[in-house]
Amino acid sequence: LEEFLNFKHLKTSLKEAILLDYYTAGFWWAKEMNFSLIQLSGFMNLLNFLLDNLSDKHMTLGDNLKELGRAMAGIGESDTERSGDLNFFTIEQAKAVIDYLNIRYLFLQY
Repeated sequence: LEEFLNFKHLKTSLKEAILLDYYTAGFWWAKEMNFSLIQLSGFMNLLNFLLDNLSDKHMTLGDNLKELGRAMAGIGESDTERSGDLNFFTIEQAKAVIDYLNIRYLFLQY
């Protein structure tokens, strides 16, 4: 993961170490949830999307959670028009993802 993220100063950069922990923790949580490869990839993209919203766009937690809601809209519904980007998750998996992200955001904020 260190190579994939192109970290060159992991041993001396607190920022790189924190980012590595963020992605590693998310990856292992998703593996423990027995996500399929598509779900795992989608979850990692979601982690990246939400982190970009915080770091690059300086979104508030509330705005970022609204973005998460838009991405997960329509999960479990058969109407594909309303379906969001993450429709490969079941309702139970989507709830678990939201719970996980809420816990991570509490730690990111403090």
